[in-house]
Amino acid sequence: MSKSTGLVELHLAVLMFGGTALFSKLIPLSALDITFLRCIVAAVVLGLFVNYRRSLTLGSKQDYLVAIGLGVIVSLHWVTYFAAMQLSSVAIGMIAFFTYPVMTVIVEPLLTGNRIKMQDMISAVLVLFGVILLIPEANLGNDTTLGIIVGIVSAMLFTARNLLQKRYFSQYSGPHAMFYQTLVAAVFLLPWHQTELSSISLHTWGLLVLLGVIFTAAPHALFTSALRQLSAKTVGLVSCLQPFYGAVLALLILGEGLNLNTMIGGTIIVATAIFETHQSHLAQRRKKGV
Repeated sequence: MSKSTGLVELHLAVLMFGGTALFSKLIPLSALDITFLRCIVAAVVLGLFVNYRRSLTLGSKQDYLVAIGLGVIVSLHWVTYFAAMQLSSVAIGMIAFFTYPVMTVIVEPLLTGNRIKMQDMISAVLVLFGVILLIPEANLGNDTTLGIIVGIVSAMLFTARNLLQKRYFSQYSGPHAMFYQTLVAAVFLLPWHQTELSSISLHTWGLLVLLGVIFTAAPHALFTSALRQLSAKTVGLVSCLQPFYGAVLALLILGEGLNLNTMIGGTIIVATAIFETHQSHLAQRRKKGV
């Protein structure tokens, strides 16, 4: 498989990841119910996919405990992710969520015992400024403001999941890891699931299947395949296009526009994420002596 094919797969995966945000508006269910049903569909599809290629079992008992912890974090991340967009808009929710690359470069040194660099602190200040531009008013009674806060909480959960997975679960492929995380998330959310399955329309079920298969299972498989062909730097930088893809899709499909403050704040946040991703990969190359 060529690098050009890998690049196409990567852009398709990032486009699909960006498209997941639309379902927060298209599916007439709560964020919790969307996440619960999405996880069921995705777990079935990912389970069949992984079982076809290799065993579903994990290497040790400790790995199962790690999978449970990661699954709980993923469930909370996805619920807050959809809730952020239901409260505000797809673009604002995704931009708030995309504070996670900067969170990662600040938190990771604390876990590894390294010092935080000044450029990372400057990036954090820039991201904070970008978020402030997104906020319409300093009032938790404003849904958009609340949506931004929930989006940032989602970013914190996603950062925690990524760092824990990198440290304790990186020996498994993306689809294999996500099978266990979606399965655990579905079980964890089951007690809080409120909507009667019989009351859900065929149209809504169709959207849920589309979300679980095309916008959850498929992009993880494509993303894993692309990782084998492309450098980590390329994957990281292209992934930063996710808010852009999401905003464009929201504009075309939902008719959601962007005001000037959102565009400026979003540009600052995403540009900072791209810068930090680039710097991170440069640092990794220097460590390896490349």
